[in-house]
Amino acid sequence: MIIIDTALAAREQAGKPIRVGVYGAGAAGRGFINQVTNAVPGMVVAAVSNRTLERAVDAYRYAGAGEPSVVTNRADLDAAIAAGRPAVTDNPSLLAQSELIDCLIDITGQVEFGAAIALEAIANGKHMVLMNAEVDSTVGPILHEKARQAGVIFTMVDGDQPGVQMNLYRQVKAMGFIPRVLGNVKGLQDEYRTPTTQQGFAEQWNQDVRMVTSFADGSKVNVEQCVVANATGFVVARRGMKRESYTGHVDDLVTHYDLDELRELGGVVDFVIGPKPGPGVFCLAEQPDPRQHRYIELYKLGAGPLYSFYVPYHLCHFEAPFTIARAVLFGDVAGRPLGGPVVEVVALAKRDLVAGEELEGFGGYNTYGQAENAGAVRSENLLPQGLAPGCRVVRDIRRDTTLTWADVEAPRDRLAHQLYAEQQRRFSAA
Repeated sequence: MIIIDTALAAREQAGKPIRVGVYGAGAAGRGFINQVTNAVPGMVVAAVSNRTLERAVDAYRYAGAGEPSVVTNRADLDAAIAAGRPAVTDNPSLLAQSELIDCLIDITGQVEFGAAIALEAIANGKHMVLMNAEVDSTVGPILHEKARQAGVIFTMVDGDQPGVQMNLYRQVKAMGFIPRVLGNVKGLQDEYRTPTTQQGFAEQWNQDVRMVTSFADGSKVNVEQCVVANATGFVVARRGMKRESYTGHVDDLVTHYDLDELRELGGVVDFVIGPKPGPGVFCLAEQPDPRQHRYIELYKLGAGPLYSFYVPYHLCHFEAPFTIARAVLFGDVAGRPLGGPVVEVVALAKRDLVAGEELEGFGGYNTYGQAENAGAVRSENLLPQGLAPGCRVVRDIRRDTTLTWADVEAPRDRLAHQLYAEQQRRFSAA
């Protein structure tokens, strides 16, 4: 941020703002558009694509950005951008095709749609920021590989917990520590929450009810930690992670892990329910230089051997513009997979399932997700939750059973399934 704000101010002064194309005008998209419009010099939201045009128009109005032009073709989109007018469209392909847009951001949380617009971005040489951990956790490794080959930036986002963890990870490493645990702080974990139980909360905060349900049933935190694992090489200690409940301070967690086990595993991703301060992230790390230990104790980080570092907040759409600036101005990423999948998110039955039943995705009534190491996913033939939508159960399944490919009839002609199959072929199991 110390570099980014200065660089953006220079773009503003030069009259050359970074022009951003946004996919998604839900609660997070609306917040992002308002943030860029009113608080980020040197950057403009040039166009918004949303399947419901009224929501895209309303997002611009909410931000006080003026009345947008509704466009249906690239020529009209480019004309609006060139004239400095905001534009909205229900044709997502236009954003990737426009040469006047510098960077794209996906704020949809959809796997199939997210995969499609990602491929379009890569094909058109566009940098893309993902506020869509769902697609990243499912087919992120193959998409990032394609982006690398095309020479474009494809990155997770600052402000969401994975991006905050990656920034903390880089900072801790840069100080000479060895990160051993990257963790997420959560306030609730109930695998059996559904859109019905979460409807009131969703309405209170103007949130998508299925997104809220994925928070409550634990799928979202497993998705987030999967993305972090793939960007660091860390693993999960067990399926679904440790997921301890603890109401003390996050600093106390240094005594809750076996350092020898952490060293053997290389590092783990995890989450803890209820510690203070929240809802942030933490990194537990060791310092290999014994000459530094007294200094660390002097600076009030404790006696070791694990030391606690944390960020007590994550401010999703407030920080997301930083990632765009990092990508466009510095060729930097908030985080991306090192290579093939290290961890994936698999589907478990949220209730007893009946043969013939069609599965939903994240935040639905019949599955929840848990993070599992990629080697086990492959050897046990486990079904990724991101690919569950449209799969039909071929036998009765008891609640809490981890689903396998043999349990379902899958729509393998869908893009996300094809990309996942390519990902499996491209990378050997971690």
